[in-house]
Amino acid sequence: MWKPIYLLSLSSMVMAMPAIALPPPEDVPEEVLRTEIITEARSPIDGKPLTAAEYAELRAKLATSNYPPRVSADIQHLIFLLRIRQFIRPVLPR
Repeated sequence: MWKPIYLLSLSSMVMAMPAIALPPPEDVPEEVLRTEIITEARSPIDGKPLTAAEYAELRAKLATSNYPPRVSADIQHLIFLLRIRQFIRPVLPR
């Protein structure tokens, strides 16, 4: 009675395909990619390629704007209401 089960399990082990455990050799390991220094960048304005120095200069130029960022009146009102809600929430139960 146990012979058919034994033969079935033995045949399933023989016919099983081996699993591929390792990545392909041409694949670059993640540890190497993490330590790679990126020397090329793209402009956040128009997407054209920049060198690292040009990218740093552009980032500094964009960070130091003469004008404060503008927010529409609707969003300012919404932020005001959310701050009031955040202030009142600990005091009033739900």
